[in-house]
Amino acid sequence: MPIVPAELVHAHLSIDREEVQRRLLAGETLLRDTPDHLLEVVGVLESYGEVLDAYSINLIYQAEEQFLNPVPIFKYLDGDLSPAKIWRHLNHDRINFEYAEYCQKAMFWHATGGMDAYLDSDAFADNCRRIIAAKRRRDPLLALLNPLFPGFLPELIRSAATTHALGQFWRVMSDLFLDLAAAERDGRVRSIPAVVEFIKDGLVAAAANPISYGVSIGGEHFWVLPPEAGLTFLVDVAVPYVEAVFLRGMPFLGTVSFNAQAQQISPDQAQFTYGALYADPLPSMGAGIPPSLLMQDMYRHLPEALHQWYLERTRGEGDVRVKICMSFQKSMFCVTNAAINGTMPHPLNSSDPAARAANEAYAGAWAQRLGIARTDCLAA
Repeated sequence: MPIVPAELVHAHLSIDREEVQRRLLAGETLLRDTPDHLLEVVGVLESYGEVLDAYSINLIYQAEEQFLNPVPIFKYLDGDLSPAKIWRHLNHDRINFEYAEYCQKAMFWHATGGMDAYLDSDAFADNCRRIIAAKRRRDPLLALLNPLFPGFLPELIRSAATTHALGQFWRVMSDLFLDLAAAERDGRVRSIPAVVEFIKDGLVAAAANPISYGVSIGGEHFWVLPPEAGLTFLVDVAVPYVEAVFLRGMPFLGTVSFNAQAQQISPDQAQFTYGALYADPLPSMGAGIPPSLLMQDMYRHLPEALHQWYLERTRGEGDVRVKICMSFQKSMFCVTNAAINGTMPHPLNSSDPAARAANEAYAGAWAQRLGIARTDCLAA
């Protein structure tokens, strides 16, 4: 899914920043409320929920069972080393866990939020020392590597912490999206505003869920993210995920020049606009374009009603992954909409001038960022 510079995206916007801010402050949804949008968003989120279930299981397996494994060649098999599973894997009849790792690497690299602050703390460094001491006694290779490269194992532990936290986040989101599909089927959700409200309620309900992570080494338990760190679902994982994956992302090889003299990539990571909300819906299906892998995963799990809706439009099966990408972007605007609504500083109907000013500043900051995203899909 190639990424285009923000200024080129801006040239074909249908909704400007002022309109984005107005909708947020008016309590309106960013995505228009139409029957087609409802079918697209609920259907693609149901597919995404199935995919996230597999992603979550694998990331947690990697963090717990492949912990500090320097050569994790079986990490995508979830512990199932049967010939049939290996054969399917080699024939690519599988979920593309590489995309899950891309998201993990984006969170790890951009390093925003409270979890990253804890990973920089002395308490985390102490935990790393205890874990490495225990691991070195049982692993000669790590015992050799650690004195040669003293920063290597702490970095692997830090990465494992991000992996496990993302797995916990996706566990909640998978259940939420599958519950949304069930709610739409039984008539509890009948509109895009109801979709946004359903997701917002789910995020708020999970907001304070604790995020913790421990490993077992030689029968002894060690905390990586202990409960006393006070990490929680919304602030420490969900918000950094939106920042890293929806907004910033990472430039993909082959789509922009990595040559510093070309200046196609900002030296400031905070200015990156390579996330899902900015991407052109042109999956190449080539190696190294991670969102194309996600589109393929969701294609394998499309609800039949949405699949048929795609087949009736434009090139039928020929551009189905492009259609999935466009629907996915619309759904991610709904998720972002729900996250913004759920974290608005004050009720939108507040009459207090200070509260209204705070809401306007908050909505304005989001409008500034979303105003150069693919808001043309919101008016489709």
